Amino acid sequence: MQKVLTGEQMREVDRLTTERCGIPSIILMENAAHAVARVITEKFGGTVKGKSVLVLCGKGNNGGDGFAVARILWNAGAAVTICFLFPDNEISGDAKQNLSILRGLHSVQSLDAESAICLAEVGTHRTFFDRLDPFLGPDVVVDAVFGTGLVRPLGEELSILAKQYNSIFSDENRPLFLSIDIPSGLSSDDAEPIGEYFRADITVGFTAAKPANILPPASRSNGELIVANIGSPQELIDEQHSQLLFAERSDAALWLDRTEFFADSYKNKRGHALVISGSESYSGAAVLVGDAAMRSGVGLVTVATPRSSKDLVAARVLPEIMVLGVAETDDGAISEAAFGELHALLEKADAVAIGSGLSQSDSTRKFVQNVIEKRRCLTIVDADALNLISPFRGEALGCTGGPAVILTPHEGEFLRLLGTTDNNAIKDRVAAVRNFSREHNVILVLKGERVLIGSPDGRVVVNPTGNSGLGKAGNGDTLAGILAGFAAQAARMDIDIFETVVAAVYVAGLAGDMAEKRFGKRVMTASDIRECLTDVFRELSD
Repeated sequence: MQKVLTGEQMREVDRLTTERCGIPSIILMENAAHAVARVITEKFGGTVKGKSVLVLCGKGNNGGDGFAVARILWNAGAAVTICFLFPDNEISGDAKQNLSILRGLHSVQSLDAESAICLAEVGTHRTFFDRLDPFLGPDVVVDAVFGTGLVRPLGEELSILAKQYNSIFSDENRPLFLSIDIPSGLSSDDAEPIGEYFRADITVGFTAAKPANILPPASRSNGELIVANIGSPQELIDEQHSQLLFAERSDAALWLDRTEFFADSYKNKRGHALVISGSESYSGAAVLVGDAAMRSGVGLVTVATPRSSKDLVAARVLPEIMVLGVAETDDGAISEAAFGELHALLEKADAVAIGSGLSQSDSTRKFVQNVIEKRRCLTIVDADALNLISPFRGEALGCTGGPAVILTPHEGEFLRLLGTTDNNAIKDRVAAVRNFSREHNVILVLKGERVLIGSPDGRVVVNPTGNSGLGKAGNGDTLAGILAGFAAQAARMDIDIFETVVAAVYVAGLAGDMAEKRFGKRVMTASDIRECLTDVFRELSD
């Protein structure tokens, strides 16, 4: 997990890098420019020779990055046009030095050179705007107008420029558009756009991601996000107080490495997950949760479901899963009496997942409350179980101590947990998740676009994997099963539960991304996600 830094924190890291490590700011700018140039070169198959590049440059450090990128790409054989969006006299510092280098190269370039540097000093922008299609000529447009310092909307003419580009966003012949640090027009610290902004295909950030790089809706305009190391030591990043983090591929890969199968591995060493799920009308939920748990690498899975649903579940679930029928209400939901029947299993299980397809009744509510209050192992509470204990009172359910409780609501369920119907209560999703996790001493997995994972200590992790194809029936059940399987393994192998939840959510989302590639969002189902776990584990292990 990497810390997410505000614009001010990022500037502090840059300052400390120069002050403590003796790395001049101009070198950091050069490193940043080379990182951007490498990305562009890779996107064009390893060379930019013969390609045309348009660089839109502002007056600050972001513009300085752009000037340096233009020089590097020109040296590599690209034809480069640099468009100044501000007068010369407003450019200063390292940006001015890189501009001076460009001017020197421009003045000595040969007239018959294969590639050229063109300086388009438009001042008031009018010359540039008068051209009807300024973006259709180059192969790549580099946005180096505003970086992390923007706090107010773009001016009128820059807003027109952004609209002009965005209007051709779906055109197959449009150039590759790359933003440096953040698409111009966004405020780096805000998830909500502050005005008109550019939509990028790729955003290359430096040292650490910023909130607008990873939090929707602003993050949607970033395209592919690449965070490059430009020389600042990790220790300086660690010094910055930030409890917002970004999950990484390495988090999941490391977790899988720590839970790999050894020569002496056998079922009891890999954990026992107990799934309490299903009802007469929702037996499929129990199948989805149980199968996903089994595919996660856990040693044993038991599904407890109402007696009237037992045969339906047993006929469809993987044959390796044990299915147990328990006491039910008249309408086929698990009843309070089932708690006594499950007492022995609840005592020896390593993780419990409860809620998917349970249905609603007062007797079921009492059963769910008993499972949570008297838990002996970490417990994942999902779907109907969340509604049965809403509004949530962690202290009343014994969450102040004991094994971890993991809640996995979507936004509607989260509002019910909060005891409100006011969407403004979760407008700031990060703050809402952080406050709830702290207040109730639970791990909260808030589903939706960019899943958020909250810890009782105040950390909130943003998960980057997954796509809108996951917004279909059954995918929440599949996630609950993966969480249960991962949690049971973690309990047996003494692995931190919060790190385990982060890894499980990352893996589930990545399986969704692989299912999208294989089947497409329209066709992919929750069962496809489960089956794609095979590819995910193979890829992460490699």
